[in-house]
Amino acid sequence: MLVSVPRSFFVCGFFAPKQNLAGTFSRLFLFVLKRKRRFLLDACARNLPKFIVAGCTGVLLQTIHSPEDLKKLPEDALPALASEMRQKIIEVVGKNGGHLASNLGVVELTIALHRVFNSPSDAIVWDVSHQSYPHKLLTGRYASFPSIRTKGGISGFTRISESPHDYFDAGHASSSVSSAIGLLAAWKLEGRDDKVIAVIGDGALTGGMAYEGLCHAGQLAENLIVVLNDNQMSISPNTGVISRYLSRLTITAPYQNFRRRIDSIVDAIPYVNRHLGKFIFRFKRGLKGLLLSNNLFVDLGFEYVGPLDGHDTAQLEKMFRRVRRLHRPVVMHVVTKKGKGYSPAENDPAAFHGVGPFNITDGVVEKYDTLSFTEAFSRKIVAMAEKDSRIAAITAAMSKGTGLDAFSRHFPKRFFDVGIAEEHAVTFAGGLAAGGMLPVVAIYSTFIQRSVDQIIEDVALQGRHVVMVFDRAGAVPADGETHQGIFDIALLRPVPALALLSVASGAELSLCLDWAVHEASGPVAIRWAKASCPSELGAFSKPVKPGRGVLLRSEDFAPALGAQFSDMLEEKGTGSRNRRDGTQRHGGRSTALRAPALSRTVLLVCTGSIYSETLTAARILLLKDIPADIYTLRFIKPFDESYFISIAERYSAVVFVEDGVKLGGIAVSLEHMLHGALPAGCPRTSVLAFPDCFVANGSRQQILADVGLSPEHIAAAAEALLSDANEKEAVKKNGRGRTSAGRKNASH
Repeated sequence: MLVSVPRSFFVCGFFAPKQNLAGTFSRLFLFVLKRKRRFLLDACARNLPKFIVAGCTGVLLQTIHSPEDLKKLPEDALPALASEMRQKIIEVVGKNGGHLASNLGVVELTIALHRVFNSPSDAIVWDVSHQSYPHKLLTGRYASFPSIRTKGGISGFTRISESPHDYFDAGHASSSVSSAIGLLAAWKLEGRDDKVIAVIGDGALTGGMAYEGLCHAGQLAENLIVVLNDNQMSISPNTGVISRYLSRLTITAPYQNFRRRIDSIVDAIPYVNRHLGKFIFRFKRGLKGLLLSNNLFVDLGFEYVGPLDGHDTAQLEKMFRRVRRLHRPVVMHVVTKKGKGYSPAENDPAAFHGVGPFNITDGVVEKYDTLSFTEAFSRKIVAMAEKDSRIAAITAAMSKGTGLDAFSRHFPKRFFDVGIAEEHAVTFAGGLAAGGMLPVVAIYSTFIQRSVDQIIEDVALQGRHVVMVFDRAGAVPADGETHQGIFDIALLRPVPALALLSVASGAELSLCLDWAVHEASGPVAIRWAKASCPSELGAFSKPVKPGRGVLLRSEDFAPALGAQFSDMLEEKGTGSRNRRDGTQRHGGRSTALRAPALSRTVLLVCTGSIYSETLTAARILLLKDIPADIYTLRFIKPFDESYFISIAERYSAVVFVEDGVKLGGIAVSLEHMLHGALPAGCPRTSVLAFPDCFVANGSRQQILADVGLSPEHIAAAAEALLSDANEKEAVKKNGRGRTSAGRKNASH
């Protein structure tokens, strides 16, 4: 492709001082871009993956260090900038994983926002903030963007600690309007007159908190702009030419000046001002009603603008500049396309909402040849529903993430996606149970926090047979502080009548789900990790007994080493065969005995979601000649204390491992219970759990290592207990020896 360039470019470049060369080449680039922009952009749109592989330079994006740099770009350069931003997002998400489709859909919207408003003086509040990648690229984080969602890197969500352009640590949906109103109220009290823009998606509007905020905002927040990012979901009947025309008319300055003058005149008329004002309001509403159907946002006190093309930067800038001059709350309805510019994401935006690393050229996601807990649940719930027509499945806008997408295809009439409304999901399930159905609610552990009140009041208090399954319990990789599943145990363990289970394998998940649906009579919650199912052991297929966990002896998971320690136990016995249950066999009867060989044995007690790491720790100990068994807490509640004590008292050391917060968790409670039950001969104990802090980005392995829950930390804790126990035993022996010697001397 040949492009004719004026001689003036080369003349200016030749005679210009060195410090101006960069500007000369920038002008040259923009001239060429202006001439052939349509050709370049069409080529990118037709085959963006190949365009990326070819290596677009990203020359514009690299020059943007703040929104002020963005404002200096000519309008003709914005399409190229948008293409570069999409290229960078696809490149990095393809490597790190992350939220792709939603970010590709808001590139032009983000450019327009930062060109019109003065961030951070004006605050841009992103609901959920999973769509804030373009915002990060334009606010000084281009260089650090490749580190997104990695340990020590920037977050996939807005974070106060990262930039003054991020006003809130977001991660959960439907909160932006409420946060924005609070910020505006504080500014108003300080005398500030800056704008706050809340960007919320149509999906987040399915959450009740969004409407609570909108209802309050229409009365209070005069400088609030709510940008409704509607990615192809119809939420308003006010579409068409008349709606767009009236919306543009009502936000012009002349209209608003006229309106304010009329209001001031009416307010100045004594006695009749209140009644006349109501008449004018009703007259205006009636006139609008003749021309278009009512609009929810108008009813709530907002000016409504839209719908607008969310990929037309010029139009967006024009409307934002008009809206900025208003001193009333405004809803600006913007229509965008998820996955814009990348055909695999455009064709399947749900699959590329939150995605793992993938091949950029064809969009194929990396898949390991293992069965995840989510997939195991998906298969099981479909199989159960085929046999029992009473089973219904409920999720809160997470059908794919929770594994219910297969159920929705097989049983569409018994599948309910309630949107981002976890509170409603739980209470709705209680209603289904009251009607004779068997509801199964599938929600991420981090999101179940939003429905604790409903679990207590609408399910547990009423004894409703509702089964809740918590995916992504424990450590959750890459998504940072807002998505860790570490609070569910502490939040729900105190709830009366609620059974709380934690599964360690796919087979155990199947057994526990069967028990929860067909044998339990009240509310049940089952939690599992975002991880692959470990190799199965026979013990995990043992029948479910309420309150009891699963004991795994070293012979079960390390046969060769287990046999070696069995032989060692026999050699250290007193002539009769020591059994692993802590008794000796004398003829045909058993007698209880704390076997001498058990003085160096360890019991690792763990919640199911951290079983894999606990198993690795047990093998580390076995390789160091330290016998180690595992007790998995299939039941966190109810809990069979006497059964557990009968097992724990046989060991010299017990390490409790919990993938939840230590405060209020099961591990600390069990440690206290054990010491209370065995005041004299209690094993030495240690508790490993999440500390009292929020956990940042990282892989599962990195997160667990940071909080002291890696296999190495677990094994080290066990060794430390044994070392202390051996030292105390040596002190006791030395003391007894000195006492004997003293007695002998005294007798002489």
